[in-house]
Amino acid sequence: MPTTAGGTPALPNFQTAHEISMTSAPHDSCAHCGHHHELSVENLRVRYREGRALDDISFATSCGSCVALIGPNGAGKSTLLKAIAGLLPLESGKIFWRGTQVAKWSREIAYLPQRENVDWQFPITVRGVVRMGRYPQAGWWRPFSPADDAAIENALAAMDLLDLQHRQISALSGGQQQRVFLARALAQQAHVLLLDEPFSGLDRTAKATLAQTLRDLTKEGRLVLAAHHDLDSVRDIYDEALLLRRKCLAFGPVAEVFTEPLLEQTFAQPANAGKELA
Repeated sequence: MPTTAGGTPALPNFQTAHEISMTSAPHDSCAHCGHHHELSVENLRVRYREGRALDDISFATSCGSCVALIGPNGAGKSTLLKAIAGLLPLESGKIFWRGTQVAKWSREIAYLPQRENVDWQFPITVRGVVRMGRYPQAGWWRPFSPADDAAIENALAAMDLLDLQHRQISALSGGQQQRVFLARALAQQAHVLLLDEPFSGLDRTAKATLAQTLRDLTKEGRLVLAAHHDLDSVRDIYDEALLLRRKCLAFGPVAEVFTEPLLEQTFAQPANAGKELA
């Protein structure tokens, strides 16, 4: 059976990386041990096909923050998320988590792709998807323990999916599908969530529910980084913002960097006439 980069079994066109989690926080999480874990990106360069997708990106953030990646199509938002998740090779630069290179901590990093990149017709139930989040913790061949079963139940409950757990994923609404992704992440217990356009295609109610969920996760001490395109909602959801145009134009608290002059600089011209890079 094929696996993802984080050791999770792969579904055809359904899972593209290590999706990881956090129902009850792991023993060394910020919420329980008081440590201030930092994600640091230093002088990152990534090439994509014939061109450079990211050029000299540097920033640092830590658990308890919700970070918006802001930029036009082709700015490299998806590329940056995939690079942090370990899904793309780096041309140069380094990514650190907890003071060491991020590859060591792949089980603590969850990548959730865009909904349109998922094969929602794959024949699996909600519970089946969430169960897959336990494989990196339980191992390939070891039967699930009561702790694994409890993590799955807690994740389903946390995302309000218990009543939907036996439903096929193709029968879910957009908001429910996003909650399945998060529940799968919660079942594995990680610190970092990398979300690619999580609000895309959701109705107003689903957007409000997801926004509250992300705020709750950061209050628990998790770190959330999300590519985000709805500028009107940035201040309501995020603590920090990274303005991206293949280079880091600004990074810091939303109140400081989410300003009209910097946004005009970010969106002055299309960063790429084609689709968003990777």
